Amino acid sequence: MTTDEQDGQLVQGAKQGSLDCFGQLYHRYYASMVALAYSLLADRHLSEDSAQEAFAVACRDLQNLRCNDKFAGWLAGICRNVAKQMLRTRKELISNDHTPAADDKSEGDGVSETIRRAVWQLAPADREVIVLRYYNDLSYEQIAAVLGISELAVHGRLVRSKRKIEKILRRNGLMKDHDEKITK
Repeated sequence: MTTDEQDGQLVQGAKQGSLDCFGQLYHRYYASMVALAYSLLADRHLSEDSAQEAFAVACRDLQNLRCNDKFAGWLAGICRNVAKQMLRTRKELISNDHTPAADDKSEGDGVSETIRRAVWQLAPADREVIVLRYYNDLSYEQIAAVLGISELAVHGRLVRSKRKIEKILRRNGLMKDHDEKITK
């Protein structure tokens, strides 16, 4: 049975009032939703709040989901919208308060920090696939389910995103032509 088919059965159970079924969906996708939100918010705590809010909305609106086996993509759309709203609210608060946002710095060596900065220069769609794969170790199958795309599309997005990161690093003088490509 595929993940989509399993999701379909769990969604059907949740629609019939099974808290256990919804709990299984929550455990299956919570980490993915946090990672997806993080690709927009760059703040772990806000990302966790966003994922929790997305599940609350999904629970409330589950009866509106037409294709039960498309739960992950539907939830990802909700999570993106919640994260974008949080981002707008955060920007409004910052501009009204005139205090800088707390930066969610990752500790590590200079190379890791340089790559992290390059990732954050990507467009959100490019960044989310990189964050899901390399920062959260999701498989192509899991990413495909979360984003509602094929595994082949996941591979294509990853290759294009890594090329963009490589261009950013080269443009900033952080990679030379003779350096090993990161798109392998």
